[in-house]
This record gives sequence, structure tokens and C-alpha cells, in this order.
Amino acid sequence: MQRPRIGVTTYHRDRTGRPRFHLPTAYVDAVRAAGGAPVLLPPGDPHPARLLDGLEGLVLAGGGDVHPARFQGAPHATSYATCEERDDFEFALLAEAIERALPTLAICRGAQVLNVLRGGDLLDHLPDHVGDEVAHRTSQQEHVHHAVRLRPGSRLAELYGAERLEVASWHHQAAGRLGEGLAAVAFAEDGVVEALELDGAPWLLAVQWHPELDSEDGSPGRRLFDHFVAIARSRS
Repeated sequence: MQRPRIGVTTYHRDRTGRPRFHLPTAYVDAVRAAGGAPVLLPPGDPHPARLLDGLEGLVLAGGGDVHPARFQGAPHATSYATCEERDDFEFALLAEAIERALPTLAICRGAQVLNVLRGGDLLDHLPDHVGDEVAHRTSQQEHVHHAVRLRPGSRLAELYGAERLEVASWHHQAAGRLGEGLAAVAFAEDGVVEALELDGAPWLLAVQWHPELDSEDGSPGRRLFDHFVAIARSRS
């Protein structure tokens, strides 16, 4: 059986030492474990839309913050790794993926890109808006876990057959005002939006958590990747 080709966006251009593009291996491992063939997509290509030719799915990876100018925000002291090159690339790539109805899984930063692309904005630093009842991130070096509530009737709730999950979390921003056509379908206990679905999109799901960090056999993260890759395979 042919393995569906899954595009995975990389992090920004790192200019320290020997310049490079990089990506945590967990994204590649999760796609492979689910039966997909990952194809890395670094930012900066002059024709992002053409990179989707021949792909059966797209993963928007996490990483640095979306530049606040994208949503008429102001820089925050905790903002990090903003990169206009990556923003330009991923906004164009995601817009084309939506136009093509390409199965897409947007993770952490990817969920934020989706919300801003659709005209929404971001909460620039969660502790300033919701306090510290829920730890969404304790440092830039290590992720944490917390519970999320799934909206009954959502695709996520149907996939898991449950209304509550324990997820791997590693972010300090999240969707604020929702963009056009988006519905919030998962929430942390402090009310932070943890997942988005796009009305009319056959299979586009955005999660604020990191399923690639929780992708061993039988785990919620693995189940999400398995389902995503299966949808992509059905198009190949």
C-alpha cells in the first residue's frame, strides 16, 4: 500500500552558527508511525502553493510566535522567534491547502496561523489574560500536560468517543477572537481555546496542544495522527 506523502513545515531559518532549517524529530516520527511519508517544507520558497502538488496531507508544525503585526497586535516581552519569512510561507501554504481541501493538521503555532489567516487574533501571553490556574507552558525547554474538554458533536469528540483528554501542552499564546468560519471545539479548564474546526472544510483540524509528543501506540496523539494519515491515504 502506498504511503501518503505528508508535507510538514519546518521552523524558521536559524542563522546562529551554520545557518539551517530545523524541526523536532517527533513530527517526523509521528507521521511515519501513522503510515505516512513525511516531506519537509522549509520557509522561503517563492511559490509555496506549488509545493502542495503531489502531497496528500499537510502538517503545520509548532514553533515561534506569529508576528503580532499579522493581527494588529503589539510586541510582548515574552514573544520569541518571530519570523516574517516563515509567516509569509505558512499563511500562503495554508490558504492554498484550504482552497484545495487538502487534509491538514495544524499544531500549536499552526492553530494560531489558521486563526489569524481567517481574520482572528491571538492572546499574546496567556498568564496576562487567564492567570495561572492551568500551566500551558512552564518553560521553553519542557512541555507539560493538562486536561481539555471536547465539545460534544465535534469531530474530535467523535474521533475519541470522549469529552475529555489529557494532552501535551507547550505554548504561551492562543486564539482570542475567532476568525471567520472557525468554531472552538476544545477548551482548557481556564477557558483557553484548545482546538478549532473550519466550517465546510472536509478535514482540517487545528489543535493547540502537541499530539506528536504523545504518539505511542494507543495514545490520544497517535490516534489523531492515525486518523489524519488515513484520511490523506484515501486521497492518494
